[in-house]
Amino acid sequence: MNMSKVLVIGITIAGVVLVSNDAFAHAKLVASSPAANAAVAQPELITLTFDEPLVAAFSSFDLTMSDGMKIPVKITISDDMKTLTGTPQDKVVPGEYIVIWHAAAQDDGHRMDGTLSFVAD
Repeated sequence: MNMSKVLVIGITIAGVVLVSNDAFAHAKLVASSPAANAAVAQPELITLTFDEPLVAAFSSFDLTMSDGMKIPVKITISDDMKTLTGTPQDKVVPGEYIVIWHAAAQDDGHRMDGTLSFVAD
């Protein structure tokens, strides 16, 4: 094989890899309220914002205290399908909390998982 064919094949493979990485990008958490590791007043809402639209049926989060006690949360999704909003169904008492989230992007349906924590004063 001559050098020009090797170069064309190499450029083609590199292009396919770059395009496929963009095409199969997964939803990434870009903002939250409360912010990760923040100390806040007792929140009435918890929001998680992602960089692309989500599949509502496969995207949600749980709220637990650091001792593992689960706090019931009513979850809604924004009209642009990028923000999950949770309303705790019980009063958030002072303490450490962990948000355990999962989100599936509309473009590929791949599920991403993550956690963040905050302290309620």
